[in-house]
Amino acid sequence: MASRNFTPFPILTTERLTLRQLSVDDRQNILALRSDPEINKYLERQPSKTIEDALNFINKINDNIKNNNAIYWVITLANAKTFVGTICLFDFSEEKNSCEIGYELMPKFQGQGIMKEAAAAVIDYVFQTLQFKKIVAFTHNENQSSTNLLKKFNFIKSLENESSDFSIFTLTHSQ
Repeated sequence: MASRNFTPFPILTTERLTLRQLSVDDRQNILALRSDPEINKYLERQPSKTIEDALNFINKINDNIKNNNAIYWVITLANAKTFVGTICLFDFSEEKNSCEIGYELMPKFQGQGIMKEAAAAVIDYVFQTLQFKKIVAFTHNENQSSTNLLKKFNFIKSLENESSDFSIFTLTHSQ
């Protein structure tokens, strides 16, 4: 049975990356990430416009973490502590033994294998630590980079689509 408790916050590390908790010190980077037209192109959300928007988002995220409703990591380059993006888990379902994954990477860091490395650590966390059996991802049909990433991890595209613009991918842990 899947269980989750994000206190203390689980910091994940890889060869090049540290995945750590979001803090108010990240407000400028969160504003840049959530207001970037390239990133928002495939997302159905209002872009952040002000530092206050970024702070409100950070507070909401950290409340969700405190309540074990979601977990949200800042992806940083381990050697320089440089903010490069985020990756999160949410929409936990004990009934379906599943959760949803989401991720964003600053455009200047795309194409370097960073999200593949971060996603591998998070997928391992889902299956080994949380012991969920299924990860779901929604991606825009035109977001080829996201689709390619999911396919690298053997996510399977579902036949069902809630929206004609988005595809649903699922990764099931077979153990």
